[in-house]
Amino acid sequence: EGVPTPNPNHFATSGTTGGPVSALNTNALKTSDFYTGAFPAEYGNANAAVFDIQLRTGNADKHEKTIQLNLFSGLEAMFEGPLNNKKNGASYMIGYRYSFVQIGQSFGLNVGTSAVPKYQDWVYNIQFAKGKAGKLNLFGMGGISSIDFVGKDTDTTDFYSRKDQDAIVNSNLMVFGAKHTIDIGNKSYLRSVISYASTRSDFDQYQYSLPLDYSKRWLTIQSRNKNNTLRFSSLLNTKYNAKLSLRTGVLAEAFTSKTTVLSRDGRAGTDPFEVQQDYNGNSVLLQAYSQFRYKPSNALTITGGLHGMYYTFNERNIVEPRFGINYQINNSNTILFNYGLHGQLQPLPVYLYQQTTNGVTDKSNRDLDFTKAHHFVLGYERRMKNDWRLKTETYYQYLFDVPVEKNKTGFSMVNAGADFTYPEKAGLINEGTAENYGIELTIEKILSKGFYFLTTGSIFNSKYKGSDGVERNTTFNYSYAANILAGREWKMGKEKRKTFTFDVKLTTLGGRYATPVNLAASIAAEKEVLDVSRYNADHLKGYFRLDTKFGFRVNSSKRKVSQTFYLDLQNVTNNQNIFLRRYNPERQKIGEVNQIGFFPDLLYRIQF
Repeated sequence: EGVPTPNPNHFATSGTTGGPVSALNTNALKTSDFYTGAFPAEYGNANAAVFDIQLRTGNADKHEKTIQLNLFSGLEAMFEGPLNNKKNGASYMIGYRYSFVQIGQSFGLNVGTSAVPKYQDWVYNIQFAKGKAGKLNLFGMGGISSIDFVGKDTDTTDFYSRKDQDAIVNSNLMVFGAKHTIDIGNKSYLRSVISYASTRSDFDQYQYSLPLDYSKRWLTIQSRNKNNTLRFSSLLNTKYNAKLSLRTGVLAEAFTSKTTVLSRDGRAGTDPFEVQQDYNGNSVLLQAYSQFRYKPSNALTITGGLHGMYYTFNERNIVEPRFGINYQINNSNTILFNYGLHGQLQPLPVYLYQQTTNGVTDKSNRDLDFTKAHHFVLGYERRMKNDWRLKTETYYQYLFDVPVEKNKTGFSMVNAGADFTYPEKAGLINEGTAENYGIELTIEKILSKGFYFLTTGSIFNSKYKGSDGVERNTTFNYSYAANILAGREWKMGKEKRKTFTFDVKLTTLGGRYATPVNLAASIAAEKEVLDVSRYNADHLKGYFRLDTKFGFRVNSSKRKVSQTFYLDLQNVTNNQNIFLRRYNPERQKIGEVNQIGFFPDLLYRIQF
């Protein structure tokens, strides 16, 4: 909705953008733009990708309700309709979901963990009528989640937990805001957004002695993270004429963070805790940008701009140029070139991680600069008849100022994000580099005549250098990735009120790289220890998943009620896709942990 948002996932770790379960309700989404490189100047604090999401507004003409029951996402209710009887565009939309994955587990279905994940979320978007003072939207979303991993209830195939540990996880998120848009004359409009966000994540880990004795446990990790953020953004967009337009904007983010992390992992219950994070303070990230769009002819479009950032936490700043050119050869063929310099802050847990050695505490991570990247993209697009489109892009990204260790090792923050937590490293410096390059192909047929098709393929290479100067594969160097998505619908009956649908999705990619476990050191330490002399030396096997979905929809004769049934067969081949190799301290062996196997998901939806 025009401002950055906190991590929109359940069970999220502080400072991340991903998670096991999305808190974004897809029934509430309108449009989205996904930029994977050299994105425009209005987007900042990102050097990989930007996902720009808009919430849809409610039906402004009549009241509607949707009730949905899904085995994975749970029970959902959504209500929408006009705010008044004036037919002036004012509307409301509000949705709520409550999960009960334990139902699926009671049928013996594998959801990746023997623990019961509990979560619920909500979303709303209220749009007022447009008047002389402009148009106002009130929007928001939030969610709460919790899960308890109890060692004695854990089986050997559990995705997340261990039999010699208990772990208690609680997290929540909330964001609400107001968006105001007003026309200024006939050529300009001003859009301003203010939002407030609050996130909290708590984690407690308890250890049992080996051999296992469930009558004795001690606290090994205690993590408390709370972040509140007030954001304000405003942009002025002016279209001077058919050839030239200009957009200028600002964004201010005021962060209030309170975080404490205590650890004695791998040590006795009588040992003192090590303070890994201890911070209670405020910081501000300021961003400003200006970008233009110029069309000297119908065939040629030139875009360019500057984006700047200043971070008060450690007084770091960056100015980023962006440039793009798009040439339409004819009605069917287009070529493009984009360049951008992009900077991104380190995740907050990385800035705040500290280490005490011989009574001296190292807090130098707080001085880390932005990680920066040069992006180059060259693309070609061809639009064909019958709603078909082909697009191919080749790209090169050079990353620099990546945090690495002072002493010569193969560690690099460029690999962070592949797991659920951040690496525990203090004293990092911005001297690492990395590069990504490859080619992507997309073939798409938009939905028409009851059929759609989308396939994407990518061949790429991803390398990095730590402080030792040795080039290695990044964790994300899968080498290739491919997706196929297709669907067909058939109208049935004399009045065509019944519809049968069939969808299929196939995903495959090469294996990730991982740092192997040092078995001897892990046995001695009674916890997992990685072999840091062989960073990313293990190449895990590739990923393959095939999903199919069957659906049946029935509309009433007066089209006032619609009922939908879905049977979603996920990973129908039950392919055993490896997630990681992990040390098992109970068995003193290294084992593989696989991702979710075959999972049949059921859905019933009624709309009226």
